[in-house]
Amino acid sequence: MKDVRIEKIIDRQMKEDISKEILLDLPEWFGLPDSTDTYIKEAKERPFWVAKNKEVLLGFITLNETSVDCAEVHCMGVKKEYQGQAVGSLLMRTLEKFATKKYDYLQVKTVDEGHYKEYDQTISFYKKMGFKKMEVFPNLWDDWNPCLILIKKL
Repeated sequence: MKDVRIEKIIDRQMKEDISKEILLDLPEWFGLPDSTDTYIKEAKERPFWVAKNKEVLLGFITLNETSVDCAEVHCMGVKKEYQGQAVGSLLMRTLEKFATKKYDYLQVKTVDEGHYKEYDQTISFYKKMGFKKMEVFPNLWDDWNPCLILIKKL
C-alpha cells in the first residue's frame, strides 16, 4: 500500500482511541467485549505504533515486556479492508526494530491452529514474519481457545 506512515504514539488518550477504533472493526478476532476492553486499557501503558494513510487509521501494534530477555506482541490489529496490503508487516518490522535494541526474543500468543479460520490466518502471518511454534497451552485461556505461543530470535 502506498503512503503508509508508521508513527509511535505517546499520548494515552490517542492510544485508547486508536486501539478502540481498530479493534471494534475486528469482531472475528476481538469479539469478547471484556477481553477487548482489557486490550484497549492496557494499550495505553505500552509502547504503541499506528499505521496511517494520511489521517486514515489502518492498524496498530503494542509491545509488552515479559522478561529482561523477551518482549511480546501485546496486541496487533489491522482493519479488515487493509489486511493483505503489507500494513501488518510494516507494523511488525517497526516493533522488531525497537525491540532488537533491548531484547533477544519476541513472542506472541494466539489461538492454536485448527479452531478458527481467522486465527489460522494470523498464525500464517506470524510464520511469514519468521516466528516459530514454541508450545500450546490447552487451558491457559479457556477450553475452547488453546493458547499457542510463537517465538522469534531477534
